[in-house]
Amino acid sequence: MREIAEPLDGPRVKELAELAGDLGVWLLPGSVCERGPAGELFNTALAFSPQGQLAAWYRKVFPWRPSEPYDPGDRFVVFDVPEAGRIGFAICYDAWFPEVARHLAWRGAEVIVNPVMTTTSDRAQEVVLARANAIVNQVHVVSVNTAGPLGSGHSLVVDPEGRIRAEAPGDGTAILTDVIDLDDVTRVRTHGTAGVNRMWDQFTDTDAPIELPLYGGRIDPRTWRPGA
Repeated sequence: MREIAEPLDGPRVKELAELAGDLGVWLLPGSVCERGPAGELFNTALAFSPQGQLAAWYRKVFPWRPSEPYDPGDRFVVFDVPEAGRIGFAICYDAWFPEVARHLAWRGAEVIVNPVMTTTSDRAQEVVLARANAIVNQVHVVSVNTAGPLGSGHSLVVDPEGRIRAEAPGDGTAILTDVIDLDDVTRVRTHGTAGVNRMWDQFTDTDAPIELPLYGGRIDPRTWRPGA
């Protein structure tokens, strides 16, 4: 991994930026091995604008230990696509930690893009997690897994109520297309999942904070709502 790692100003990133600019599209090409400024090894997801600029990058916070050699990132990342909405990044094993999706949604993400390289037998559970993270945060989730023969496939797009909008049928190479309406996030949060549940409106400003001993922190009702 260290032999192929490159910094964010290396040739790999420059070539991807040129590709996005030549095509005039937003390009999210998965994740790369990044050599950090202090020699760290990061698993880093990238986003490029149609102008051929590196618009955002996210270093995986939860490496799959003990198998992955990566250093963990230290922050959650969202970025805005003008006239579309806000996107958040999670990489592979991050999906198993609800703190990631919750913080991305709290920071205003309407879509969580989760590039995955699952070669093991737990893809079925990851599909459940993609739907669960969408439901409990009322966001779209796009979980894109490596196809066979290396990966186990089953990429999918999930809406804010947990419905699968598009899914690769197996582990073979597939192209998924979908047009998602980010206003669905507002609709679901306003009227509730299945017209019932509105967890982002759970608290009032007069409710007492809830202590979170695991984190040494708390839920403050005054700052609970997303979009910070």
